[in-house]
Amino acid sequence: MLKAIQRNWWMLVVRGVIAILFGALAIALPGLTLVSLVYLFGAFVVVDGILNLVNSVSDAGSYPQWWVGLLEGIVGLAVGALTFIWPNLTGVALLFLIAAWTIVTGILEIVAAVHLRKEHENEWLLALGGVLSLLFGIYLVIFPIPGALAVAWLIGAYALVFGVTLIALGLRLRGNPEQFGQMA
Repeated sequence: MLKAIQRNWWMLVVRGVIAILFGALAIALPGLTLVSLVYLFGAFVVVDGILNLVNSVSDAGSYPQWWVGLLEGIVGLAVGALTFIWPNLTGVALLFLIAAWTIVTGILEIVAAVHLRKEHENEWLLALGGVLSLLFGIYLVIFPIPGALAVAWLIGAYALVFGVTLIALGLRLRGNPEQFGQMA
């Protein structure tokens, strides 16, 4: 798994940049209509899902846990498709859709981090991203109606932090791969 992630470090960076762009838009333009937010979220999740699918399928034979990224990509594509099929969802339904996606993504990122930890000690950035996703999803389930502007800002803040953790991990893998073990 480690070699596959190292080889595709740039996909983590791309995912992080996309998350930061999405987060910045959500924070800078909180007055967007709910439909616009649905489309922004849908586009973000679809691109993130595609990158996860490409990454996991390209290295399917390299490590036994390749299915984690594949599953995360499929969930992202499914959630993205649902947002485009039903763009007139109510705010509460959108929150629960986002919450479900962030909870599943968080759990799968934590699973991937646990497997990565077996190959390298003290790797925590992937787990941190997973924990942030999981906590954000749980927050949305517990407090589904905090107001449209607050939700946009929370989503933006989550995407910014998640993006930064992905970029940090990608650059860390690129900049100093020997700290993660021998590369083939």
